[in-house]
Amino acid sequence: MKLIVITQPNFFVEEEKIIAAFFEEGLDILHVRKPHTASAYLERLLTLIPEKYHRRIVLHDHFHLKEEFNLMGVHLNSRNPEIPQPYNGHLSCSCHSLEEVKEKKPNYNYVFLSPIYNSISKKNYISPFTPEILRKSVKDEIIDQQVMALGGVCLDNLLEIKDYGFGGAVILGDLWNKFDFHTDSDYLAIVNHFIKLRSMAD
Repeated sequence: MKLIVITQPNFFVEEEKIIAAFFEEGLDILHVRKPHTASAYLERLLTLIPEKYHRRIVLHDHFHLKEEFNLMGVHLNSRNPEIPQPYNGHLSCSCHSLEEVKEKKPNYNYVFLSPIYNSISKKNYISPFTPEILRKSVKDEIIDQQVMALGGVCLDNLLEIKDYGFGGAVILGDLWNKFDFHTDSDYLAIVNHFIKLRSMAD
């Protein structure tokens, strides 16, 4: 099962080192989500991430940097819903209902479905999906290898996500909660937590 990490929305010191460590430990894809930030800050972060990992990075913002840095692709959402033109490459998008997955899945390399569980990073973002709904969606071939589970994904439910038949798990709050960029002087704890997630997803 693929393991995808979404960045913190803010930039912080040593972020590029943590990202590089994730890639070294087997991260499949990084989604860079930095809403409402200037392009120059995102350029700086991409410059600091080793070039050998660029083909595994997807952008949620500032799509023009995809070609400049030879990145994997772009991700569409409510903030940036339009495919950049001209564009030819990897494309993913966010979905929040099974109907939306059915409609959009044929046109994308993969889609995010959220929130599968109650969100860790967003307060009051409650999952509408019961285990029964998810299992039926697998039987109906709505959930498959093209659908990535997002929302409340953590070490405790990763095996369940794998068992449902999702193509990947998208990690955000469970991982970044292991690192306080205001006070932590090293990033050993967050990297060790990622290693646990990676081994569970394999």
